[in-house]
Amino acid sequence: MRVRAFLVALGVALMGAGVPAQDVPQETIVAGLSQSRIAITANFDGSQIIVYGAVKRDAPPPSGPLGVIVTVEGPSGKVIVRRKDRVWGIWINDASVTIDSAPSFYEVATNAPIDEILSGTEDLRHRITVPRAIRAVGATSESEDAAAFSDALLRVRKEDGTYRLATDAVDLSEETLFRADVDLPANLTEGDYRVRMFLTREGKIVDWQEQLIDVRKAGLERFLFNLSQEQPLVYGVLALALAALAGWAASEAFRRFRA
Repeated sequence: MRVRAFLVALGVALMGAGVPAQDVPQETIVAGLSQSRIAITANFDGSQIIVYGAVKRDAPPPSGPLGVIVTVEGPSGKVIVRRKDRVWGIWINDASVTIDSAPSFYEVATNAPIDEILSGTEDLRHRITVPRAIRAVGATSESEDAAAFSDALLRVRKEDGTYRLATDAVDLSEETLFRADVDLPANLTEGDYRVRMFLTREGKIVDWQEQLIDVRKAGLERFLFNLSQEQPLVYGVLALALAALAGWAASEAFRRFRA
C-alpha cells in the first residue's frame, strides 16, 4: 500500500510540475526500488523486488504507445559450455567453448511484446534481450559452431528459470505510473545486481535509468565464506573436524538406539 500511495502522489506531483513545452517532447524516468540490499542467510529462500516509478514529461505525450522495459541482471562471469557426444556407445564431453561473459541471473519484464516496443538496433546498442546479455566474442576461435554452444546455454538457463522473459509483467497506468515485481531465486550469486528501466516510443529508447541492488551473504554464511577465502587451511581443518564430529554423533546415537 505504501508503494501504491507513493506512485499516486508521485504522478500527481509530476503532472502539476510541468514546464513550458519544447519543440520536441521529453520523457524521463523517476523511479525507485523496494529494497537496495538483500542478505543471504541460512534460511534464505528467495526474495522479491518491486521496481516502481513514473514518467516525467515536459510536454503532452507524443502519439504512439509507450513501452516500458525493466531488466534485472546478476553478476557476470565466464562460463564453459561442454557438448556431449556418443563415442563407442558412451556419452563423453567431446568439445567445449568458453563464453566470455554471461549473467548469473537475467530477467526482462515488459508491458507489451518486446519485439513491438524495441527495435533490433536499440537492442544491440543497450544489450537488453536475453540473447544480447551473453557475450561470446572469443568463442568463434574455439569452435566453428560457437553459436550452438551459446544457444545451449540459453536453453538450459531458461529451463531452470535463471533467464526469463516476462511479457506484460510491467503494469503501466495512464502512461505515467509503472510497476514491475521481480522474483529472485534462492540460489542467488553474491554481488551487485543491475536494474535497468527503459522507456521506448516506436521502438526507440527515449530515456533509461540504472540502479544497483547489493546482494551479500550474512551471518554464519558470511563468516564461513570469508574463512574459506582468507584462511583455506583453517577452513579445511574445521570442515574435517565437523564432519568427524557429525559421524561420531551419528554412530553413538545409533549404538544407543540399538542398545
